[in-house]
Amino acid sequence: MEAKTLGSATPRKPVLSVSARKIKDNAADWHNLILKWETLSDAGFATANNIANTKISLLSKYKMELESSSPASDENTEKVHPEYSKELEMLCEELQATLDGLTKIQVKMEKLSSTTKGVCELENYHYGQESKQLPLFHTWPTAHFYEVSRQLSDMYGKELRLKRTITEELAHTTDHDLTLSYLSLWLHQPYVESDSKLLLESMLLETGHRAL
Repeated sequence: MEAKTLGSATPRKPVLSVSARKIKDNAADWHNLILKWETLSDAGFATANNIANTKISLLSKYKMELESSSPASDENTEKVHPEYSKELEMLCEELQATLDGLTKIQVKMEKLSSTTKGVCELENYHYGQESKQLPLFHTWPTAHFYEVSRQLSDMYGKELRLKRTITEELAHTTDHDLTLSYLSLWLHQPYVESDSKLLLESMLLETGHRAL
């Protein structure tokens, strides 16, 4: 009789175990993707810095050539494009490859959010309003995992768009201050808000990846 009572009191267990496992896997994936993003972003900053230095060096050399050239040679000198060099071209290709890698990571982040939303919809389908109250792990209702995933995904989506703009513009600007601004923006990632780490760590704690 007791066994029967226990069995009837836990109808959520089969679906919950699947949902909980998926959410826990997603939390681990978030951790890994953000680590990969940071590694790639750091590599991209190093490349962007090399682009800026190469560009500054080429412009400086170009200005010296202009100042030392005679008026008769001005017409030919104007045809020189200091922004073009094999080294600069290779660095730009390297930065584009880094951006492509960051794009792939952000696409995976979007998929994680979609998967988490799917878990929420599954819980709602099976349990209705009850699913919004009962936690899968400690305290978070299922919907909160989607809210956090969406927040993180939106942050990195905006940051990716910023990095795409920097990648497109960095090698073409001749303004020194603007170049430094691009480098600073890439490094400090203004759209990845300061609470992103707190959101991630909270999710890892809730799912048992971090000890309470």
